[in-house]
Amino acid sequence: MRSMRIRVFLSLWLVLALTAATAGLAQAQAASHLDQIGQRGVLRVGTTGDFKPFSFLNPATNEYEGHDIDAAKLLAESLGVKAQFVKTTWPTLLKGLQDDQYDIAMTGITRTLARQRVANLTHPYINVGKSPLIRAADRERFKTLADIDKPGVKIGVNPGGTNQRFVDASIKQATVLVIEKNLSIPEKIVAGEVDVMITDNVEAMLMAKQEPRLFAVEPENTYTKDDFGYLLPRDDQTWSNYVNLWLDLAKLKGDLAKLQQKWIR
Repeated sequence: MRSMRIRVFLSLWLVLALTAATAGLAQAQAASHLDQIGQRGVLRVGTTGDFKPFSFLNPATNEYEGHDIDAAKLLAESLGVKAQFVKTTWPTLLKGLQDDQYDIAMTGITRTLARQRVANLTHPYINVGKSPLIRAADRERFKTLADIDKPGVKIGVNPGGTNQRFVDASIKQATVLVIEKNLSIPEKIVAGEVDVMITDNVEAMLMAKQEPRLFAVEPENTYTKDDFGYLLPRDDQTWSNYVNLWLDLAKLKGDLAKLQQKWIR
């Protein structure tokens, strides 16, 4: 009789454990951003709007535009929803994601191990590297990082991102000026308020193309070798799997090549 009670108890315990596990799995799946986006009908996209050609808030239209803005719209279309852009900044980029202000951040984000520790970065979609933007008149003055890192040279950098981290780690003698508005730094170079901007080579080349008084120093020979990815919540593998597959298919079908042709080349 005692052994029968034990068997009954174990059977009941097993049933309860399996039920709890199944319920927990269902709850975890239901909590995925992938499901929430479909139910909401909106993909919330965190973006800074200050990093051409990836994310730019056009003051004339008050609309976001750029490579990653178009990519966000393609991602939303694949989900059958609309893209809603949420303003963020480089210093608050990760916190906004952790506070569930947006489902994904798309704004020209360098893939780093530090970011991967607290979030989840997708597969890369473009290779980049740090490069100087200077006045065209100074192209003989600033040829190397050693030329730039000298007393009296003023370097402008936007706060909170990999540009600032690179400058903080590499610049020992030049004066570093932290400037909140990233898009104002090229204007300050032209005006002579700063001498150099360290940024990703894609932005440096675009700025030099748009303003002949600016010059991108050896953008094909960058100080670092990096790539960009999109930023996702760390513990939502279902959502990460979807975005990575979407990104792989966008590469395969040529959608990303079309975006790069439109915005970068």
